[in-house]
Amino acid sequence: MGESRYHWLCFPFLRLSSSFRRCPLSKRSLIIATVCVVYLVFVVSQVGHSQQRRDTRTRRDRYRHTRGLYHLETNDAPPDAEELQTAASYAVPTRSNVVYITLKSKRLKPANIRSTVRPKLRKKVKRTKTANSTNNKLGTLERDAGLIKHNFAPNKSWKETRYTDYKSLNIIQKSHNNGEADSHISSIRIYSQKAPPWFSAEDVEAIRFLADAKVLHIREVSHGDSPSLLIFQGETRVSPANQKSTERDHLCTGQCGIIKNPVDTTEIFAFHLDRVLGLNRTSPAVSRKFGFLHGGQPCPVVSWDASIAAGWGSVKLTWGEYQSSLKLKCWHKNISPKPDSGCSSIHHYEWSTLALFDFLLQIYNRLDQGCCGFRPRQEDVCVELGHHAECGDQDQIHLANIIHRDHDPRHLVFSNNKGFFDRNEDNLDFRLLEGIKELPEQAVSVLKSRKLREKLLQSLFLDQTYWESQGGRQGIEKLIDVIERRAKVLLTYINAHGIRVITMNV
Repeated sequence: MGESRYHWLCFPFLRLSSSFRRCPLSKRSLIIATVCVVYLVFVVSQVGHSQQRRDTRTRRDRYRHTRGLYHLETNDAPPDAEELQTAASYAVPTRSNVVYITLKSKRLKPANIRSTVRPKLRKKVKRTKTANSTNNKLGTLERDAGLIKHNFAPNKSWKETRYTDYKSLNIIQKSHNNGEADSHISSIRIYSQKAPPWFSAEDVEAIRFLADAKVLHIREVSHGDSPSLLIFQGETRVSPANQKSTERDHLCTGQCGIIKNPVDTTEIFAFHLDRVLGLNRTSPAVSRKFGFLHGGQPCPVVSWDASIAAGWGSVKLTWGEYQSSLKLKCWHKNISPKPDSGCSSIHHYEWSTLALFDFLLQIYNRLDQGCCGFRPRQEDVCVELGHHAECGDQDQIHLANIIHRDHDPRHLVFSNNKGFFDRNEDNLDFRLLEGIKELPEQAVSVLKSRKLREKLLQSLFLDQTYWESQGGRQGIEKLIDVIERRAKVLLTYINAHGIRVITMNV
């Protein structure tokens, strides 16, 4: 039965093959050629169809890539021809689409920036007096105007040494024209509806003014033996309430900023670090270019505060008195200290906040003016002024730049934040932490959360001029690497010395 079915199925094929063999040779050749042509047409049609599908998929992937994070597709439907033609317009996002910056999870290998951040030393140039020296004075002001070598004293007053109308300055025409052309573009990049949560509305208003305000007047003022400051007054709308508060300030009748030396760029990083850690003790600072000053280099500009500049908020303490006040916990739990206790007006918790901030940035010109806690270099200010030789009698070394606002004597103001990023972990100044038994919980929690890098990137990205002056993201990442390494050292120090981390709401 099986064999008969097999023969029945194979019979048509056998009959066809026998008929094909009986055909003449020419007819057989024609049949074979026809079959080959049909097969070739079939193969070509299949290849063309698969290539068309591949091109469609490629165009769809390219379309999705150009739209990126800003226009995510919710289905797999292919785009039509009109959308494919307009897809190129989405390749470059506009300012309204971007939310700060795309962040990496973590740098695999921190960069070593030793001896790359500290600026080159320049020899001081002698300044000659001329009949019309205003322009020369502003153009050759290469002194460190941010470093205060002596405390302010109540019996010293600000003395105005130079007043200049901005319009009378001999500004380079090219710089002036460029400034007018770009006046509508702000260097403060806040692309979303709100700034990062660590900035207050006053902070945003202040940094926008410092970065974008039209300069009306320039003043160079001095205070006692301290280096002179360069102050600019900007065009802004001041409310009547603020106008009354500035009437007593004869140097600034509106809103002003202090122009510092280009080498003091840590002032800007310090401001953002202060806000990210939740300390809120520094004045707003941005980076700005002036065509008439420092050859157009970006300069740190710090918000002018008359309550600080008056000089009445300076605290004079020696290292021994400072250590004694830490043990007494002055003003702790709002308990007034005894008159003969030696306590200053500063609340006990403020010293903990200052120590943490200064350690991360390695600012020694406040608590360790003599550089007694690390190995200084010959070019450091403490060595140049001979303060390092006084470390033998450490208790008599004076603290410097300990300032509070005249209406708020319990809280410190962190000014002249001259930090150093090129100091290795084997030469950190641990003297800044001496006597500290508590640290603020909010700041330490940020250091522990591993989000310090992300927050600093988002914060520093706002200041476009500073961002670009540091080499873009790559340069900013190197600075953050240093702070992260010091944060790890600080956390280890906290565990090793049993320092309490507590809430400090004062």
